[in-house]
Amino acid sequence: MGGKRVVEVDDMEIAVFNVDNEQYYAVENICSHDGGSLGDGKIIDTYQVECPRHGARFDIRTGAALVMPAFEPIEAFPVIVQNGEVFLTLD
Repeated sequence: MGGKRVVEVDDMEIAVFNVDNEQYYAVENICSHDGGSLGDGKIIDTYQVECPRHGARFDIRTGAALVMPAFEPIEAFPVIVQNGEVFLTLD
């Protein structure tokens, strides 16, 4: 695992994850179950982030809710790396 960082863009917190030191994924930094910070969570099975509050898990590639108590997905954002810089695409 390459690391993680929470960034703020347009008043929105986004958790950015570096997987295998070259693949980057970004999701909103709020658990859909209880508002926990996913940037404070741990990565499990390479592509899942676990909310530190109640253990809900989300796929960092798609934002899909994978493990209860979360039922609702979170937003995932496309990531582009150019010349060593990480860019997010927000709608």
